Amino acid sequence: MTRSFQFKWIILAVALVFLAGPGEAAAKKMKGVDPDIQAALDTLYVKAPAAKVLARQAKGILVFPKVKKAGFIAGAQYGKGALIQNGRTVGYYNIAAASYGLQAGVQSFGYAMFFMTNSALESLNSSAGFEVGTGPSFVLVDKGMAKTLTTTTIREDVYAFIFGQKGLMGGFGLQGSKITRENP
Repeated sequence: MTRSFQFKWIILAVALVFLAGPGEAAAKKMKGVDPDIQAALDTLYVKAPAAKVLARQAKGILVFPKVKKAGFIAGAQYGKGALIQNGRTVGYYNIAAASYGLQAGVQSFGYAMFFMTNSALESLNSSAGFEVGTGPSFVLVDKGMAKTLTTTTIREDVYAFIFGQKGLMGGFGLQGSKITRENP
């Protein structure tokens, strides 16, 4: 497989992800928190109690209950989720990424981002596509950090948790995730 041919497959995978467009989540009324979003948060809070500590102070929580990732050399991931503020859903989003490198497998997982400052939340809401790792300070919380996270140690703009992994994905690759608001 030539590099040009592989690159075309990456572009095709990303295009298909974006053409999927808003789904049934965007059609739901924004009253309270969607049951699948709440179930994902409940699972996260059991596995990582530090997430519940963050939730009390967060300006908004962006939850993707199921992100699907697949790849063999070139890969892609996609998921749909919702932004929660003050105990109710205020918007629907999708997350998409393409990757290239030594990788193989299929995996699904949940992903939650806790926006701790108004400026970080504004960055999500004002951009045409929020790119993870650019803009506000961003920390991916691992098990070790989760054990030491308290209300007095919260200093970053955005904290992210990955939870509920299923499947197997191995290797490494270059990847960038983009989060886009869906317009119902």
